[in-house]
Amino acid sequence: MSSTPLSSEDVAPRPLRNVAVVAHVDHGKTTLIDTILRATGVFAAHEAVVDRILDSNDQERERGITILAKVASVHWKGIKINLVDTPGHADFGGEVERALTLVDGVLLLVDAAEGPLPQTRYVLSKAVALDLPAVVVLNKVDRSDARAEEVLNEIYELFVDLEVPDHHIEFPVVSAIAREGRSMLGVGMPDAGADLAPLLDSLVATVPAPLGDPKGPLQALVTNLDASEYLGRLAIGRVVRGTMRANGPVMLMKETENSTVARKPSQLLGVEGLGRVQVDQIEAGDLFVLAGFPEIEIGDTVADPANLDPLPRLSVDEPVLRMTFGVNTSPLSGRDGSYVTSRHLRERLEREILGNVAIKVEETESPDVLQVAGRGELQLAVLIESMRREGYELEVSRPEVVTREIDGRRHEPLEEGTADVPDEHVGTVTQSLAPRKGQVVDMRPGYPGRTIVTFEAPARGLIGLRTELLTSTRGTILLHTRHRGWVPWVGELPTRRGGAMVADRSGVTTAYALDNLQLRGELVVGPGEVTYEGMIVGESSRPGDMVVNAVREKQKTNIRTHAADDAIKLTPPKPLTIETSIELIADDELVEVTPTALRIRKRKLKEQDRRRGR
Repeated sequence: MSSTPLSSEDVAPRPLRNVAVVAHVDHGKTTLIDTILRATGVFAAHEAVVDRILDSNDQERERGITILAKVASVHWKGIKINLVDTPGHADFGGEVERALTLVDGVLLLVDAAEGPLPQTRYVLSKAVALDLPAVVVLNKVDRSDARAEEVLNEIYELFVDLEVPDHHIEFPVVSAIAREGRSMLGVGMPDAGADLAPLLDSLVATVPAPLGDPKGPLQALVTNLDASEYLGRLAIGRVVRGTMRANGPVMLMKETENSTVARKPSQLLGVEGLGRVQVDQIEAGDLFVLAGFPEIEIGDTVADPANLDPLPRLSVDEPVLRMTFGVNTSPLSGRDGSYVTSRHLRERLEREILGNVAIKVEETESPDVLQVAGRGELQLAVLIESMRREGYELEVSRPEVVTREIDGRRHEPLEEGTADVPDEHVGTVTQSLAPRKGQVVDMRPGYPGRTIVTFEAPARGLIGLRTELLTSTRGTILLHTRHRGWVPWVGELPTRRGGAMVADRSGVTTAYALDNLQLRGELVVGPGEVTYEGMIVGESSRPGDMVVNAVREKQKTNIRTHAADDAIKLTPPKPLTIETSIELIADDELVEVTPTALRIRKRKLKEQDRRRGR
């Protein structure tokens, strides 16, 4: 990354290694880091230790995935190893790309039964582009359906397919049971008394020490941002060349030319174990946390005032989905949230894009509505969930794809998907893909009784597919997707099968009214819920919207019959999450998001306004 690259002969190797742990979702990255921290004594000072300690975010623990890249350091045989835990989901690929700029090698973790999956290919392709060596770990070799030899062959095929340089294909292979902290070199089952020494030794031997010259002029890259209520904005990154000193002046180089800021850091922190410690200096190759620059942004260079040599700015893949975020305009707005105005919404999104380069925010014709683009539904849903937990009220639209003009033709994103399903549900998957313009490109047997279906489909067609397949396969499908490229616009695609049941008045829903409505479709509200005109209470089994009375009460009379007095039996309403809500709505509908409720509504609440619009 330096403008004057150094060879290994110029600078003596340093006792430091920077390693990113990359893998597909749920292959065991965070669990492995837990056991490495235990094996190296980092947990000795902690009385109570929880599993997946680096997944400290509430949503990470609830969803069981890593959303934000995090750093921890360990010491092994006199060498400091900085471990960067990266997300495994393709929607958070921006975090992976930034994390890889901090390291000199990767630990590629692959499930010994599932093998390399779409995100494995994605993260490995990014590592290959940066010429990073890899240590391959076959995890969960104790699974009854493990097929370590076959999986290793698939990994070799993946390396060849990605045209990895020859000197990186001869990677060390470690078999491990991360949950128990056992490993061994090669393919096999680690002994009962084995530990993680073979894995850590392989990391030290394979990943090169940083080459930056500690005596050269300072050059450091900011790759992430954090905040402290005492220190303000914190910049996180890596010193590429030179030495960063706590008491020395530095120059902050912004994106625009001739835009520099000279200042002394208010505090300089280094990574040690699970925390950060105040230090006097950080030498080339190590990671830093810098305070005292409130205007600092991701991609900025921190340089020596006497030698202004900027580093290339970070670049990440472009977003493929976008949706609108607007002020909550429903009759129930302002009841739950603390932040309800367009100013609050705009400030929150501006803070988000400072620390998340994979999110883009643009203006729309309305000052109360902003357009937000991201990598996928999950990334946008996580952002919305974070905002509602912080006390924001907002309305969001159905996601739509970001298009490109290529050779004079309109193109849209293409996704590659891998579905692992029981044999009896293979037909269900292919039937669901057909109307969404999806094509099956490969089908092979998986574990006994299961089939792996690989397909390609436009990103528009995959909106709502995951929920549909989970329902139709009774939760037995495993579905993973990744961005494949761009294809010419494929035309109109089907959306929701039925129309909406739209409330015609405000009030509180009654069991009597819902009992009659459930015969016409699937409800999304239960009895006793506040509703308003234009709010959607269910999905009709027929196309076309249906205006209904969801608050009607049973008339009281003196006549009593056995049939009239039968107890009402309501089917539980369809549970709404942010993901299912944004998948369910049509183009003329919005999802109302508040800290305590999710509601679906029409853009135009009045029936006469909707008729006039049609």
